[in-house]
Amino acid sequence: MKEITEELVIVNNLGMHARPAATLVQTVLEFESDVTIQKNGREVNAKSIMGLLTLAAAQGSRVTVTCKGPDAEEAMEAVRSLFETGFGE
Repeated sequence: MKEITEELVIVNNLGMHARPAATLVQTVLEFESDVTIQKNGREVNAKSIMGLLTLAAAQGSRVTVTCKGPDAEEAMEAVRSLFETGFGE
């Protein structure tokens, strides 16, 4: 099973608040792969909005994203794009 891990930076002004968290969840639900996000040793499922909000990831936070599954590369590309564009904000 394919596994990809990358470190990404949250660039949007308000960090990982409800709207970007919901956008991320909607995006990763399209993929079969498991997607997790880790910050300061705490790992959460990226398909869980509540989990994402508990990370309290502010602007400039570095997080580790892991995609594991048959479509891991595509999932990582989608997640990376969201982070790089500030979740469309």
